[in-house]
Amino acid sequence: MLYCLLDGHARTATELAIIGGVSPSTASSHLNQLMVQRLVRLSAQGKHRYYSIAGRDVAAALEALSVLAGEPNRRFAPSTPTALRAARTCYDHIAGTLGVSLYDRFTTLGWLSSASRDNQCDLTAAGIKALEVLGIDVAATRRLRRRFAYACVDWSERRPHLGGALAAGLLTVALKRKWIAQELDSRALRVTGFGRRELVTRFGLRI
Repeated sequence: MLYCLLDGHARTATELAIIGGVSPSTASSHLNQLMVQRLVRLSAQGKHRYYSIAGRDVAAALEALSVLAGEPNRRFAPSTPTALRAARTCYDHIAGTLGVSLYDRFTTLGWLSSASRDNQCDLTAAGIKALEVLGIDVAATRRLRRRFAYACVDWSERRPHLGGALAAGLLTVALKRKWIAQELDSRALRVTGFGRRELVTRFGLRI
């Protein structure tokens, strides 16, 4: 149920029960415990009660747990569904092959500094200029009360994708410019034909 909510959409207890393969009463019991532990939040709208992930920190923890849940003694062979592995949302940023490729490309272009010991990274002067051209207000993004940019190990690729406020801004721009489209009932992202051309033109990235 928690991983279903990682797409940023709120869902009812009934919907989450179906996803979890349990009865509505069992789902409600679990959801109450998750609220006590501050992992989900509840919002009421008329007769409906909607549950959502409690925040970005919870989403980041779930992504990290997905990595730890792997079996390190075996050669990694991803079992992630193809659509989710290609591109998906991780709460409010891009993950999957697309997210990892963007991180790699930004580093190669000299826009992103190397990650430090605590996985923090930053934009170079060239990176600031390039992302501001895309429509990201870098100065305003830095002022947000969250980490600006960091390398987040992707659970399906086992390599870093970009996390933090900067990554959230990049997802917003990509959706607004219709480079990618998001399904309402899935975390999967679809790169549009226009988006593929833009990724090549702007970043030299072929997906």
